Formats: sequence, C-alpha cells, structure tokens
Amino acid sequence: MALAAALTVLLLRFGPAASLSLALAVPQAEPWLAPLLHAVSVEELSVEIPGGRLAADLYRPAAPRGALLLVHGLSRAGRRHAELARLARLAQHQRLVLVPQFEGMVAFRLSGREVDEVAAALGALAARGHGVGVVGFSFGAGPALLAAARTPGLSLAASFGGYAELGAVLTYVTTGVHAFDGRRYVAPQEEYNRWKLLALLVGFAEDGDDRRQLDAITRRKLADPGADTGPIEAGLGPGGRAILALVRNRREDAVAPLLAALPAGARQAMHALSPLGVAPRLSGQLVIAHGIGDVSIPFTESLRLAHASNGRADAVILETFEHTGPRPLWQSLFGRLRDGARLVRLADALLREP
Repeated sequence: MALAAALTVLLLRFGPAASLSLALAVPQAEPWLAPLLHAVSVEELSVEIPGGRLAADLYRPAAPRGALLLVHGLSRAGRRHAELARLARLAQHQRLVLVPQFEGMVAFRLSGREVDEVAAALGALAARGHGVGVVGFSFGAGPALLAAARTPGLSLAASFGGYAELGAVLTYVTTGVHAFDGRRYVAPQEEYNRWKLLALLVGFAEDGDDRRQLDAITRRKLADPGADTGPIEAGLGPGGRAILALVRNRREDAVAPLLAALPAGARQAMHALSPLGVAPRLSGQLVIAHGIGDVSIPFTESLRLAHASNGRADAVILETFEHTGPRPLWQSLFGRLRDGARLVRLADALLREP
C-alpha cells in the first residue's frame, strides 16, 4: 500500500515532466502522448513593440497555470520552426505559451533591437495575469537573457543552446576552437555556418555600400557556399574587408587581431548583445542546457553562462542532442538513456509552478 502511494506521488510529481521529456527526445512518441494531455487552442495575434508590432502565435490551454515566452534563433522558419512548435506544446501542460516572430532573426540578423522586442513581448504576456518565464534558443537566447535581466519578477529564464559572448562564438564558427576551465576543444566546422555568421555581421558594417555588397555575398554563399563572389568582394571598403576577413579566417591566433580590426560599432554591438555579464542578476529560476554536438554554438558557452551565475544554475549538457534537436535514435540509443534523467530535470524546471 505504501509503495502504491509512493508511486502515485511520483507519477503526479514527475509524470508531466516525463511525458514532455519523451516528446522532446523521441518526437515519434508525441501522437501516443496526445490523449494524456490537455487540449490547446492556437491563435495568431500581434504584440505591440516600439515602432511596430510582432506577429505571434499564442498556445492557450483551458486553464493556464503560468505563461512562457519562447524566443527562436536565426531561422528562416521563425516561430513556425518544427522543433519550436513542438516545444510550444508546453501549453498542453497548462502553460500559456507565446511564440513571436522576430523578423531580424528570421533574416539571420542581430541588431540589439531584438532585446527591446523580447522585453515588450514579456510585458504583453505579463499583462494577461500569469507568472511569466522566458526561454531562448540558440542565438535567440542572448536577447532573451538580456531582456530578462531588465524585467523584474520573472519566474524563469532559460537558455537552450545559447551563448555567453559573441566573440567566443565567432572563434568557434571560424576555427572550431572553444574552451572552458582550462580545457581546450577543437571541433570540425560546417561551411554553411560561416556564411550565417556573415549574415549576422552584415548589419554592423558602417558603410552603406559595404552593407549592400556583404549582403549580396551572404545571399550567394547561403545558397551555394562554393559560389564565386570575388567580383563582389573587389568592391568592398576597409570595413567590409575587415568583416569578411574574420568570416574567412581559420587560424585561432588570428581571431583576436581580426576582432580588433572590426568597425567600432560592430565591436560595441557584439559586446552589448553578449549576456555573460547579466547572468548574475537574472531573477527567478535559471535553467541552462546545451547539446554537446552543437556545431553552431559550442556547449562551453553554456558552461560559461552557468559559471557566471554564481551557483544559481548548472549547465545541463545533453550528449544526444545537436543544435536544434535530438540525433537519430539509432545513432544514440545508449546516450539517450543516459540523457533521460537530464531531460526530466529540464522539463520539470519548465513546468514548475511560477
């Protein structure tokens, strides 16, 4: 009898977290879980921000017990990215979930405006009368944490696959090198990420002609990384050439001088968009997680964020996850079993009462 009572308590306490963990780790299981979860309605709306409005999807359960804002990363799919839409089904666990479309990040841009947009969306969600948390993914985690640091009273701030400092990400994408706590790692890099990086930097070019030509190079290279862009590159000025030199670099020892050669505005913006300094003053619960196989942002960036939190969070490193989701099941069966407890821990944090 006592055992049955204990099992019931465990099921009530961790059952929702276990079902969410299973859906995240094994997407194929989601249809089997659906009958056990709350019904959710999805509506399109817009959120007022300084100078305009954000399109957004609102996932609404019948009786919400808290609210979450999800912030997507650099993705053409934006708020409709398949992995993000699956996670928005947190609403099936009685969470009101708002997923805005951040057009800058859809265009592979970070300008700093995103921080204001996330803060405005948090305000709009809080106005609905629920305890509010924010969850940022990939390059969206930086603006999410920066906005969270200036929003008092949040119940949760979470970074999944996020970064601590953009300079360290630039080093990783161009050279594969990353480090933490005296340990140095080197990982093979994908050429496509190099041109996503250029897209990220285009807006920091101070000269209008450089911006237009760098944008043309970006579009050509994202469509075909092997495309010849020499004729376009020939027209770049000093600022544009400095940005392109950093993107093309493959040597670890060249990163620091190449960063120093960037236009002053670019260096200032990169610093302003790096959330490492705000980690100690984030309110509410802090959750940090990263896939060890991430080729866009190294897992050591999450270790650095956790370290900067002064003991408020540990980084959960998932050995079977890449940048946006789990590796194929057949490639990682035993690792997936080891990740099970970690996923339940993360899911429980997301579902905890505000």
